Amino acid sequence: MKIAFHGAAGTVTGSKHLLTLNNGKKILLDCGMFQGMGKKTDTLNREWGFAPQDVDFVLISHAHVDHTGLLPKLVKDGFRGRIYATPATIDIIKVLLLDSAVIQKQDILFLNKQRREEGRGLLEPLYSEEDVFRTFDYLTPVHYHQAFQLNEQVTLQFFDVGHIVGSATIFLTITENGKITTLAFSGDVGRYGDPILHSPQVFPHADYLILESTYGNKLHDRIETYADDLLKNIRETCIHKKGKLIIPAFSVGRTQELLYALNDLYLDDKLPQVDYYVDSPMSTKVTEIVKLHPECFNRSVQKLMRIDSDPFDFKGLRYITDKRDSQALNINHKPAVIISASGMAEAGRVKHHIANSIENWRNTILIIGYCEPNSLGARLKERPETVGIFGNQYNVKADIVTLNSMSAHADYHDLCQYLSCQDQHEMKRLFIVHGEPNVQLEFKRRLLKKGFKDIEIPALHQEFGL
Repeated sequence: MKIAFHGAAGTVTGSKHLLTLNNGKKILLDCGMFQGMGKKTDTLNREWGFAPQDVDFVLISHAHVDHTGLLPKLVKDGFRGRIYATPATIDIIKVLLLDSAVIQKQDILFLNKQRREEGRGLLEPLYSEEDVFRTFDYLTPVHYHQAFQLNEQVTLQFFDVGHIVGSATIFLTITENGKITTLAFSGDVGRYGDPILHSPQVFPHADYLILESTYGNKLHDRIETYADDLLKNIRETCIHKKGKLIIPAFSVGRTQELLYALNDLYLDDKLPQVDYYVDSPMSTKVTEIVKLHPECFNRSVQKLMRIDSDPFDFKGLRYITDKRDSQALNINHKPAVIISASGMAEAGRVKHHIANSIENWRNTILIIGYCEPNSLGARLKERPETVGIFGNQYNVKADIVTLNSMSAHADYHDLCQYLSCQDQHEMKRLFIVHGEPNVQLEFKRRLLKKGFKDIEIPALHQEFGL
């Protein structure tokens, strides 16, 4: 069999790995969209590197768009197989893909206006809402630990990996010519001791392992400190400076972590009495879906829910869905905490909030997650004197704060703990994906010291025989 890497190879986004069996059957692991790659992004998302109509099965590790965002394009371009994911992942996918189609329609209108003025050809969205609804017909749920037979050769199992609700390690048992081979794909690995989710579960030994490496060269701040860190920033910005705390947050995972932390502070009578807003229709929808899957919560959260039925809500919290209410937040000068998507500050309402807040020293932009190097969030992390937003230059007078304790991605120690259930001497090959090149090289050196022998860092579209 062969494996080819058509995304998240030398980059963090665009996860797509194609397994081809000896009999020609093809299994695609994730079908993610490239994000934050500058002018290359659109071209990368339009070129597969393989024929979608030849793919027999798609297996999804979790719902984030950089792992699922091209599913409707796959269907549009000829895929007619089945798409397998956990029930929670499927519920979230449906919301995210529809939102993606709407955003593309809006973005294309803006891009085509520029291209028309420049006399260039017009673009079409990658896919439409109709393509998204067609994709729903192919979604098939598989529960954690269930041994699901894809066909007579391949058995699929999902193991909770603790990154977001529904996220999973994908584990395949493949029989070819009487020989059994096992292959695992980590998707994105969560952190051990997460305040909401289970820690990553152990999984059987894999002959071949595809492993993410987003933070393969870093150690996060202790996860226990993030509520205190959040409280410190609320007090400093909203109480002392009388300003706004703007928090770019992914709709899936990060927003719920923030709400859980704020609710915890509220229950402990520590939460300052200012206005709190979740300004994202997507985050509102996803939070409701997350509440429908308490089986993904750890024991501490399930215990809390006996006395607090909704650990993601508290007095004073408002969800903003209407566009006019969102715009009103920008002319309201009262101290407030505004949580808004997207997490990289590259699109969505948060970009408007940053543009309206960045030139006021009273305000703070709190970056709490990974940002692609070309994204607005990454540029703000560098604390520049000026920054470009919507084609205009802004003087950066607001405080820019990065909070590392809230990352939903495993750091180096977490990744090593994730690997501890594997026998490095018996593993035939380990592939490092989903990371920036310098991070991957450093992570590879660390793993070699730990006894893993055959480690590859694939290039885009590179293929390996297994």
